[in-house]
Amino acid sequence: MMVRPARAEDAGVLARLRWEFRSSIGQPEEGEQEFIERCALWMRDRLAGGPWRCWVAEQQGDVVGTVWLQFVEKLPNPVAERERHGYVSSLYVQPAVRGKGTGSALLSACLEACGEHEVDAIILWPTPASRGLYLRHGFSAHDDLLERRL
Repeated sequence: MMVRPARAEDAGVLARLRWEFRSSIGQPEEGEQEFIERCALWMRDRLAGGPWRCWVAEQQGDVVGTVWLQFVEKLPNPVAERERHGYVSSLYVQPAVRGKGTGSALLSACLEACGEHEVDAIILWPTPASRGLYLRHGFSAHDDLLERRL
């Protein structure tokens, strides 16, 4: 298994993985092919540059997992606090290859990039199944984050 930065030509397979991930935890309201085409365009655009980064896990030449990271700028700050957050999203490993360190390898690549880009805090919304992975990598629950869903 190898982890590498995603490339624009990975957009189609990344969109398919996104479909696999999200349709497995909720009822889709959009057709599979329609979603994959729309998502691949979005991903190809983000992989060309900007605040988004993505890594893929490959096994025998096939992409079997992914993680996305968005750098979120903070307002300038006069205190000793870094001025960027990291938002981790869509860490997904295909079921057939789970439990072999693939999720940890993807998350480690993401965390390394956060260190290199002087991120202040990393945020994410885990699924119940992924919570243990994040806890093993130093994440913790805090009471100082509020959320309002619209």
